[in-house]
Amino acid sequence: MDIFQLSCFLTVAETETLAQAAQQLWITQPAVTQQIHSLEKELGATLFQRTTRKVSLTAEGLAFLSDAQQIQALTHRALDRFAHPQDQPFVPFALGSVFHLHLLWLAPALRRLREELPSLHPMLQVAGGPYLQQLLEEGSLEGVLGFALPARRKSGISFQEVRRAPMVCLLPEGHPLAGRESLSLEDLSGQRLVLFDPSKPIPITTGAMSQMLGARTPAELYFAQSPEAMAALVQAGYGVGFLPDVFPPWGCGCARVPLRGMEPASLGLYYRARQASAPLKALLRILRERDSRPKPRETMGKHRDI
Repeated sequence: MDIFQLSCFLTVAETETLAQAAQQLWITQPAVTQQIHSLEKELGATLFQRTTRKVSLTAEGLAFLSDAQQIQALTHRALDRFAHPQDQPFVPFALGSVFHLHLLWLAPALRRLREELPSLHPMLQVAGGPYLQQLLEEGSLEGVLGFALPARRKSGISFQEVRRAPMVCLLPEGHPLAGRESLSLEDLSGQRLVLFDPSKPIPITTGAMSQMLGARTPAELYFAQSPEAMAALVQAGYGVGFLPDVFPPWGCGCARVPLRGMEPASLGLYYRARQASAPLKALLRILRERDSRPKPRETMGKHRDI
């Protein structure tokens, strides 16, 4: 079934004559007849009852009439949508992240990017790190927002740092330590801990993790799959959490206190440097301008999976 067949069917149904339908469609009468026969064969139904003077719809034709009208209307709408692409430029821009909250952190930069490039259409995706890396390597994503992680294999992917985020301790409001200006791991001795799942790409060194765990038993440890899950467990009083200060758990009922003695996390964009598009370069510039912290660094080639 194609659009021309539907046009022939609807025109014949309206005019009730093959000759007039052929005239309106600017084709021969045999061509109209051939299109109607082809449509009837495909549907397995007789759509018209033919007499010497006119052609009228059968019961099956009447049942099909509404479907044909809707299909034709949808087709015309789809064609009109793309009729003048030069009037409405559309530039897709696909980015990914392992965490939803990273995308919220990215929102102010995307707002500036929209002002500079009004035709840009960002498409944001949240998924697991290995899947995002695969999409990035094959070109389905232009960039992946994430933390710089230790090298593991050559991937051909560059990393541009855009923010160095200190580690903070997440505490329930009203906790005795919530009012401190800063905390050390020693200050948290005896506290139950809410930690990220070790398989998640959060840059906490092995030494720091060992200090956190200390002599705590499994019963004193809780593991969260996301910043939101960590905030929920902390607010519920299960323990205190640790996360880089680029996760803004707004309104989560938790206090965030800087944590001394821990290496800041390097947040940035993984991307294919040789294929970096103009929108991606603009986004990197906006992110660098947004943060006045130490000068970003760029490395290429050797990075652990995202």
